[in-house]
Amino acid sequence: MLEISHLSKKYETPRGALSILDDVSMTLNPGDAIAVMGPSGSGKSTFLYILGALDIPTSGAVTLDGKNPAQMNETELAAFRNKQIGFLFQDHCLLPQLSVLENVLIPTLIAPSKDDEARARGLIAQVGLSERTDHRPAELSGGERQRAALARALIRDPLLLLCDEPTGNLDHDSTQAVADLLFELQKKRQSIMVTVTHSAELAARFPRRFNLRDGKLVEGK
Repeated sequence: MLEISHLSKKYETPRGALSILDDVSMTLNPGDAIAVMGPSGSGKSTFLYILGALDIPTSGAVTLDGKNPAQMNETELAAFRNKQIGFLFQDHCLLPQLSVLENVLIPTLIAPSKDDEARARGLIAQVGLSERTDHRPAELSGGERQRAALARALIRDPLLLLCDEPTGNLDHDSTQAVADLLFELQKKRQSIMVTVTHSAELAARFPRRFNLRDGKLVEGK
């Protein structure tokens, strides 16, 4: 499970401490999916980065599967993040010089295994890109690039899937297609999914929705 305990994040400014997150606590179990909304600058991305062990809290703790990333050294942290956490960003972040297959395989390079390519091809098929396996990102549509990024995020079968505006750059039809895939694959793998979005339409599809304002995470209807 994902346990967030009294999480706070503050930044020092010339005018004093700026509180981004204020005593946030939550427990999420495998298969849970939540959407986090809030105005720009409210700390949504900071919250996501802390959950993904890309930033550290000022106080409080985040544990995933009973492990606290803040207590790991750099080598342990890199391995933990690579195995347990999948990231899907607004910008697909695909490497332009690599094919779809090569991009999906990137997370496996740290600890490769003989079945990596078969798993990658299977995921590529699940996201509907079998005929694009050898294409580079420039040869794909926006929706196809995001589907390739989703396959890459899931290649290590992560316990935690973190999505930062995953449909923010897509048209309506592509948004629906990517969202459908996102929920289908997350449910199938029983990943914990935390998604930051400005889209009320996307957020409405989540069983639980939260608003982040003034550092507080408040559950809404």
